[in-house]
Amino acid sequence: MLEAEKTNYEKCVLIGLVTRSQNEEKMIEYLDELEFLAYTAGGQVLKRFTQKLEKPNPKTFIGTGKMEDVAAYVEQHEVGTVIFDDELTPAQQKNIERILRCKIVDRTYLILDIFAQRAQTSYARTQVELAQYEYLLPRLVGLWTHLERQRGGIGMRGPGETEIETDRRIVRDRISLLKKKILTIDKQMATQRGNRGALVRVALVGYTNVGKSTLMNTLSKSEVFAENKLFATLDTTVRKVVIGNLPFLLSDTVGFIRKLPTQLVDSFKSTLDEVREADLLLHVVDISHPQFEDHIASVNQILDEIKSADKPVLMVFNKIDAYQPEAYDEEDLMIERTMAHYSLDEWKQTWMARTNGDSIFISALNKDNFEVFRKKVYERVREIHVTRFPYNSFLYPEYEEGI
Repeated sequence: MLEAEKTNYEKCVLIGLVTRSQNEEKMIEYLDELEFLAYTAGGQVLKRFTQKLEKPNPKTFIGTGKMEDVAAYVEQHEVGTVIFDDELTPAQQKNIERILRCKIVDRTYLILDIFAQRAQTSYARTQVELAQYEYLLPRLVGLWTHLERQRGGIGMRGPGETEIETDRRIVRDRISLLKKKILTIDKQMATQRGNRGALVRVALVGYTNVGKSTLMNTLSKSEVFAENKLFATLDTTVRKVVIGNLPFLLSDTVGFIRKLPTQLVDSFKSTLDEVREADLLLHVVDISHPQFEDHIASVNQILDEIKSADKPVLMVFNKIDAYQPEAYDEEDLMIERTMAHYSLDEWKQTWMARTNGDSIFISALNKDNFEVFRKKVYERVREIHVTRFPYNSFLYPEYEEGI
């Protein structure tokens, strides 16, 4: 509690469910990520509440008894925000707010809130605002306090209906305006991409907080904002990079995350166009994260959704300096050795060995194995360039260390 006062962090509790489609291990993993999201948004998590249910309660997400426990804890510790790990329906949100009498946030709106904090340019702010309005439209009754008359009953009929319809029309008009604005900017950005000439385009993709911006800074000698928080980068940054005498364009894109809100995928279409139009993807992975394989699967799923799964990919396993396998005692027969106990060398002999040499292990922060990484990128970009311009092949010789 003292820590919350010192740092002015907002006191929060988290709520997650174990269901038929989500076991306890997966729930804990998601709540760990949700806690990091809450921290990034400016919150301090005091407690987690979890429950086993076949499926979420359609009225209050969790059961009645568990909701009473949460309400008691919220009142006792003066908690300002309760965060749910899944997207709540408008009805659930309204019911929960009535019981807990505090701010109710679901995973989707928490991500939208972080995006709103991180948006620096006019374009990013427009994208986030559109996503927020589309999220808020079906939730107007629950979120806007001046609409209390909408509850109905004696003394509550009449003007309230007009008021809510007026507000909905205002939001719909705003959504329409923002979509037109984004369409205009999309055309401008498409023109910019077209004006970049025939240089090979390379895009950094990956889960959020895997070190893409740090890698961008190291490779391009630029100063892209990098921080150990989720979604440090929202705006796509494009830099001209030269390795040896071979120039190419490198773009740093927004990080992906599991359960990424649909509204964000739609409104960040132009940002994702950098990925769609790239000739080569550098898929950056934080190998020090216990669930890095799940992160890879999540990124691949989103790449598939934006029709970019078939692009040439170089897997870049970053943060080898932070990798620590779990301790394993061969004499302890109670503990079964799993992949969590693998050393980096052992990992390299797994499915990673079947990527046809398209995997590289580095530390962008310490520049460990960076020369090998530069060589690999040079070779892949050269291959694409020579295919496109065969008569230029003599200009770009085989890679020599230090060029």
